[in-house]
Amino acid sequence: MVDTLVPSDQDIDPGLALLSKRARAWLLVVACLGVSLVISSMVALNAALPDLARETSATQSQLTWIVDGYTLALACMLLPAGAIGDRYGRRGALLIGLAIFTLASLVPTFLDSPVQLIVARAAAGAGAAFVMPATLSLLTAAYPKAERTKAVGIWAGVAGSGAVVGFLATGTLLHFWSWQSIFWALAGAGAVLFTLACTVSSSRDDNAAPLDWAGAALIGTGMAAFVFGVIEAPARGWADVAVWAPMAAGLALAAAFTVVELRQRLPLLDVRLFSRPDFATGAVGVTFLFFANFGFFFVVMQYIQLVMGYSPLQTALALSPLVAPIVALSVTSRWYLPRLGLGVTVSAGLLIVAGGLVSMRTLDVGSSYLDLTWLLLIVSSGVGLCTAPATSAIMSAVPNEKQGVASAVNDATREVGAALGIAVAGSILAAQYTNSLAPTLAPFPEQVRDSATGSLAEALAVSTRIGPEGPRLAELAQSAFLDAMDASLLVLAIVIAVAAVFVAIWSPGRDGRQMRVVRRLLLRRRAGAVARHRVS
Repeated sequence: MVDTLVPSDQDIDPGLALLSKRARAWLLVVACLGVSLVISSMVALNAALPDLARETSATQSQLTWIVDGYTLALACMLLPAGAIGDRYGRRGALLIGLAIFTLASLVPTFLDSPVQLIVARAAAGAGAAFVMPATLSLLTAAYPKAERTKAVGIWAGVAGSGAVVGFLATGTLLHFWSWQSIFWALAGAGAVLFTLACTVSSSRDDNAAPLDWAGAALIGTGMAAFVFGVIEAPARGWADVAVWAPMAAGLALAAAFTVVELRQRLPLLDVRLFSRPDFATGAVGVTFLFFANFGFFFVVMQYIQLVMGYSPLQTALALSPLVAPIVALSVTSRWYLPRLGLGVTVSAGLLIVAGGLVSMRTLDVGSSYLDLTWLLLIVSSGVGLCTAPATSAIMSAVPNEKQGVASAVNDATREVGAALGIAVAGSILAAQYTNSLAPTLAPFPEQVRDSATGSLAEALAVSTRIGPEGPRLAELAQSAFLDAMDASLLVLAIVIAVAAVFVAIWSPGRDGRQMRVVRRLLLRRRAGAVARHRVS
């Protein structure tokens, strides 16, 4: 692209300071397409799992890892990949990531054994780890602070609605073609985006410090161990050694990473940033926002398909109203954020999400789509309200030469939050479903009881084969699922409400000062005034 020169800005990367508005707009388009591809790929295979099971003879554990191998590799590679982009060039990191992603997405179109699919998805996740932080760090390095909030808001809106886009694309592909079409689409999108990325300018810090390999190894291994334990929790239970041991190891490695980084002269990530109210607010906001978002998706998609009876494509279309509030509120964050302040905006958004999750508990077997739609709009409004401000808080707290690492922190909190949300919601859903259904199945044969208590999908499948008692079994199973869904949504809502309180207390106010510090100063002044009054 031919760029017209504009005045330099001290807030932006010197390598991108001379970009025209048109070139920055094009960079924004490419960045949004990149993050949309990464997020869409996270959820792309969920609707295809039944077909994959039939055609590849994959076990339930293998099916889980075909989906989660991507998330695990993405999570553990984010910080090192972001640092590599800062050091050697962010466009180069983007191109490398897209090349790896595209090639890895092509593999399942030729090889279809479960193990091969798992390895290919993990490789695609590693490629995505280079793509995701590069898209955001290129933006924040290119836009001056006066325009940065708008650009980040658009990026965050696209990222927040990427899961819905993935559901829609997957549902459409599966409606017409086989599961291999998903991989053809991902590979094609990656190749097109690689070509587009070649047209944008790069950025890096010419005086960037050498990569902190010790820190990268510690945080990468720690993230991998922690996320592995979280992913295994729904199937094994939280008390299983294969769950708590990796999680404990991940936390121990994170502690070791903190110690190492505090002693490093040029750390991968300055962990002191987490003591800053704005950075901490952004990290907590993004983590728990995605905790609620993906836990909610996990539960409500099953409700729409198994209780309301929608197909995968109909389910994706049913969830599409989520996109409008998320994008609209993210794009307009530059207007309301300065007026409300970071703390009020993020805590209010989290409380709205919590309220929407609690309201979801009013749904029952006979609820209509309209009953569901207004609840979806409540949840998505809360998500949209705080997605962009939380992301901007993380990026603004970090110097320009570390924008790739800051973007990786933002992305890593998303991945950890999403994995935890699915694990918590899935664990509660499974346990409560079994506890609610088992006592009602005494009149049924043991084989029917064993199958029905496994999941609602299995119960509905069995109900079609047992004759006159089938409708009664389906009714009992759906009722038990609704009890379990209510319990899952309530726990998610409570966690989000607690996070909202933390943000309200810890976050900086509208003037950038921390609310807690201001309150302490006011209390001290009041105490001093009382003491002076007594003396007088």
